[in-house]
Amino acid sequence: MPLLLPRRHLLIAGAAGGLGSVLAHAQAPAVITRDAARPGFPSGVQSGDVLADRGIVWSRSDRPARMWVEWSTSAAFTNLRRVRGPHALEATDHTARLDLTGLPAGQDIFYRVQWEDLAGGVLSESMSGHFRTAPAKAGDVRFTWSGDTAGQGWGINEDFGGMKIYEAMRQRNPDFFIHSGDTIYADGPIAAEVKLADGTLWRNLVTEEKSKVAETLKEFRGAYRYNQLDAPLRRFNSEVMQLWQWDDHEVMNNWSSSKDLSGDKRYTEKSVPLLVARASRAFLENAPMRWHAQQEEERVYRRIGWGPLLDVFMLDMRSYRGANSHNRQTAPDADTPFLGAEQLAWLQRELKASRALWKVIAADMPIGLLVADGQDAQGRPKFEAVANGDGPVLGHEFEIAQLLSFIKRQRVRNTVWLTADVHYTAAHHYHPSHAQFHDFEPFWEFVSGPLHAGTFGPNALDDTFGPKVEFVKAPPAGQVNLPPSAGMQFFGEVQIEGRTGAMTVHLRDLAGTSLWHTTLAPQRY
Repeated sequence: MPLLLPRRHLLIAGAAGGLGSVLAHAQAPAVITRDAARPGFPSGVQSGDVLADRGIVWSRSDRPARMWVEWSTSAAFTNLRRVRGPHALEATDHTARLDLTGLPAGQDIFYRVQWEDLAGGVLSESMSGHFRTAPAKAGDVRFTWSGDTAGQGWGINEDFGGMKIYEAMRQRNPDFFIHSGDTIYADGPIAAEVKLADGTLWRNLVTEEKSKVAETLKEFRGAYRYNQLDAPLRRFNSEVMQLWQWDDHEVMNNWSSSKDLSGDKRYTEKSVPLLVARASRAFLENAPMRWHAQQEEERVYRRIGWGPLLDVFMLDMRSYRGANSHNRQTAPDADTPFLGAEQLAWLQRELKASRALWKVIAADMPIGLLVADGQDAQGRPKFEAVANGDGPVLGHEFEIAQLLSFIKRQRVRNTVWLTADVHYTAAHHYHPSHAQFHDFEPFWEFVSGPLHAGTFGPNALDDTFGPKVEFVKAPPAGQVNLPPSAGMQFFGEVQIEGRTGAMTVHLRDLAGTSLWHTTLAPQRY
């Protein structure tokens, strides 16, 4: 029988492990049996958007409570500091975050969270976590990236070991992890069982909120709650700082202003803007990110500096785009924006101002791969991403062409693009000698995913910006939506050598094995 968890389940999230002896004093069990008289941790702890002197600590209580956080540079919590955090109330589904400030640069930070029950002042047990602050001086850097968690009906199968790729990434001991989007699949119900090609059954843990597509705020929140039940994911969250961005499945497949639900019987709520609003609220509540200023509190794009060697530019290719269309407009119009004018201007300013050796552009979609989105009213193919077929710059490509030309003109060196979305892994080298558009410098784009979802691909290339496939790992022809048990789940890893500045990129599989790698020598100013 599948395990159906009630709304107030007893599985409590786990904490740090895997850093060896340095975390020996900070570890917490993966599953905790809660004393119902004291506040609990139904979703664990996580950290994000860490800089040299500050970092976000996130958690969720099971009742109205105040957050308290203690932190130290010692795993034994000597010389600790205790900081009062915000209230966790029903308005945020009892989530809370605290921006710890005054942290030392380039240090392991050990923290533990406690809840103070607002009904009587009872304190919870503490739950421990860990992150590293950005360095002030040049030194070795290691981080991972991927996307697509719990998609296409492949949920938490405890017989399989849960979402095992999170454990493989944890074992790599990265400084941080970029989640490239599709952090949940709000439009992807999880059934108790899925029959595999060999006749065996994949057995999912199931919950009420994941039994249908998400429409209510409670159901969108429930998609995050589901992922937070997974033991490998909880351990990873507690130990590795994360940078989140979103894509489409946080709301629904391929959403844009042209999305029409009138014929989709799964949805009783037909207003896409209302569903986007609820999904955005759930994403912001659960992403361990520093919320933007109040004038644009839902903003996702941002820059994260990681010392002299690295700046990471987190993009939002979803919120400001025009309607998905045939995408072959010969001049910019209302449907051709992809980043939007304001985000594009921000990215250009930040890239020009950056003094970091490497500039990683974290994109939630690839540039040169065709991603289809059905047909328009004239029967023409619609496209979801930048690419629209071979030929000159058209449609969504106008903004990318403008950006690439800017990078060339301003002599912005050492840009690398990282992405996911297409559910396989690949390395693409873009060069003007192969392209229809020529006004740019060569660059690399690395694709890796899914984390725990169906495997697809490979997608066709668009020659506008001249991509060449240097490596690809995808299912054999005719095979789609392969389960995690097929082993084709992928993440990428970037290593920057502190002494030389050389960047090595690995594309890794479910076990953490490197399938392919390349080393890039930096251009010096």
